[in-house]
Amino acid sequence: MLIRLRAIGSAIAASLILLAQPAIASTAEDTVDVPHLIAAYHAAVVSHDGARLTALFVPTGSAWFSVLSEEGLARARAKSPATTKIRPGSLKAFAKLVATSNSAFDPRHTDLRIASDGAVATVTFKFEFLIDGKVQNRGAESWQLIKGDDGWRIVSIVFSSTPPAI
Repeated sequence: MLIRLRAIGSAIAASLILLAQPAIASTAEDTVDVPHLIAAYHAAVVSHDGARLTALFVPTGSAWFSVLSEEGLARARAKSPATTKIRPGSLKAFAKLVATSNSAFDPRHTDLRIASDGAVATVTFKFEFLIDGKVQNRGAESWQLIKGDDGWRIVSIVFSSTPPAI
């Protein structure tokens, strides 16, 4: 099933509802369906809740990769010619950043699409990642999800990266 949601779609509306709730949402509530999982991810990042963010992923074996866009790669290589296009990351590193940063984070998602057969799902969207109100990265992102006995979990995140010109 393919669901296409516009910029202010169900997941964004759900995230606004979740943001109005206390930060003590349970993992069971966060992972009941894909839109809740997306909203919980956003709420965890905005509220600097690294533990909540981590609970949205499979406990082991997750993948996290970014690939610089041609524009981003050209700018990066102008400063450092050895810059690699494909960059592995990790949930652990991102969750630590989320939990320890004093900056205001706001991951914005548009053109959201969810494809699922009820057991696995792919979520794709365009994103802008704002830090202290300024866009620090933008691109396209894809999540792979699986549904276990305890709800939906993120298995992998892959995204293109176009940091702003400085």
